[in-house]
Amino acid sequence: MKNYDTLLKDLAPKKFGKLGVIWTSSLLIIIIIGIIAYIDQLIKGQVVTNMRDYALWGIYISNFVFFVATSFVGSVTVAILRLTNNNWRTPIVRIAEIISLAAIVMAGITIMIDMARPDRLLNLFIHARLQSPITWDVIIIPTSIAVSFLLLYFPLIPDLAILKKHFKDESPFLSKWYGILSLNWTGSKAQKAIQTKSIQIIAIMIIPIGLILQTIDAWLFSTTYRIGWDSTNMGAYFISGAFVAGVGALVTVIYVIRRVYKLENYITLLHFDKLGKFLVLACLTYLYFNINEYLIPVFTAKKGELTHLDELFTGHYSILFWLVIVGGLIIPSIVLMFKKFRKPLPMFIIGLAVVIGSWWKRYLIVTPTLLHPFMPIQGVPESWHHYFPSIHEWLITLATLAMALLIITILVRYLPVIPIQRTAEEQELLKNDKNTKS
Repeated sequence: MKNYDTLLKDLAPKKFGKLGVIWTSSLLIIIIIGIIAYIDQLIKGQVVTNMRDYALWGIYISNFVFFVATSFVGSVTVAILRLTNNNWRTPIVRIAEIISLAAIVMAGITIMIDMARPDRLLNLFIHARLQSPITWDVIIIPTSIAVSFLLLYFPLIPDLAILKKHFKDESPFLSKWYGILSLNWTGSKAQKAIQTKSIQIIAIMIIPIGLILQTIDAWLFSTTYRIGWDSTNMGAYFISGAFVAGVGALVTVIYVIRRVYKLENYITLLHFDKLGKFLVLACLTYLYFNINEYLIPVFTAKKGELTHLDELFTGHYSILFWLVIVGGLIIPSIVLMFKKFRKPLPMFIIGLAVVIGSWWKRYLIVTPTLLHPFMPIQGVPESWHHYFPSIHEWLITLATLAMALLIITILVRYLPVIPIQRTAEEQELLKNDKNTKS
């Protein structure tokens, strides 16, 4: 069994190596290019995008829905694991919370990017109408950001106190900030009781907040009364899809962190096995709701709905649609039923496929529906009949994805991604180490 000093050395934040510097620099370059593209979009207007009267949401809203979905795993899933006190979850919950916070922050920023006049953002608050799903989004997203931050921060406090001592000589500047953020934590019984109660309250709060967030986005679509969105299935459809996107992202990030920081002794094969089973459940559940969303209407849909379905099944979007369904849901569900595929590398590949599929799934939810209004498209340029993102839209969207990864990267750099205090207590290292030294 490792002693406490070894555990602390393994789990304390470490400086980036050469690859880390290259990775961070690459993200910054992508973000800067995206900012330049966005400034040009602000100056010239939305004409630089390919969004027009019909495809008025485009890739930005697809990206927004993806971020909202990805944030789900670090909120509801982690909250349930915390409340049920499963010890196996210890090495993965903080990573999930980091992903969740990064994703929901970027969801809020993406909404502002989508606004042609972000200077009018205040109007969403001044002239809010409670009967509008957009107002519900304006309320729930900041709430979700705040609660996600607290769910990450409160369990961190004991570790921040440990890091204050650990970096006292090595990096006084970091030690000072860890000390400030640790809120004078001493580990007394009273502090532990308050912390435990606070985490329980936040975990209970974030479950309905996470469910409401996903449902509000679903209602935002379904209340617009458009072909492809006019469905009572949308709430459950979005929630189940969020599980898939979130768990896929968690698997992918965990694999990278485990390999880069050499955490094989802490994030074990057991964790990948359990996450693999969880991902199978998520994919099968989402597949069920996809059947409800696409297959059942084939037998009952009106002409407009059938036109939309034909476009997905055999038309312009068919290749992308079947790649997403087969490659992002069916194949992962089948292969992960076999234990040999629930190993780190296969799980990483499958998780990456699921994440990519989840992003394009949001594109398919948004774009084809907008191009199939109830009234025929006529009397407009031919280019308005179709939509594919412009170079500005791609650069800005890639920048938001890079920004989410940068937030994750920074948090991973300065925070212990695996809880030090809890891991030590679970392995009884603190007690044993004190007895050895005495």
